[in-house]
Amino acid sequence: MFRAPQITFYSEQLPVLRDFYLGLGFAQRFQHPPEGDPIHVELVLEGFNLGIADVASARKDHGLSPDLTGRAAELVLWCEDTDGEFARLTAAGCASLSAPHDWLASLRIAWIADPDGNPIQLVQSR
Repeated sequence: MFRAPQITFYSEQLPVLRDFYLGLGFAQRFQHPPEGDPIHVELVLEGFNLGIADVASARKDHGLSPDLTGRAAELVLWCEDTDGEFARLTAAGCASLSAPHDWLASLRIAWIADPDGNPIQLVQSR
């Protein structure tokens, strides 16, 4: 049986991406190596696990070939104020992918990009 699902983003700027998600309220629970420049970190927010792995390490250590040109997934973050969070994050330098707007009868949604360009949907119940 599987357990503890996690999504991992590959990054060429792991410390920058880690600091971005720490600023969103994630907590770091693992880093390798434990000291110095990390090649892998794991973050958690309300039971959701997010890994960030260094691209060069994935190639060298595991023989993987992560392709950072496509973004076929997004991270969804529920919040209390989509407009306020969107304004705060874009003012801090996040790229706007879709400005806040109403969707369906009960949601307010927007999209930004993290420092690596991964889409993040900000969503609230209205």
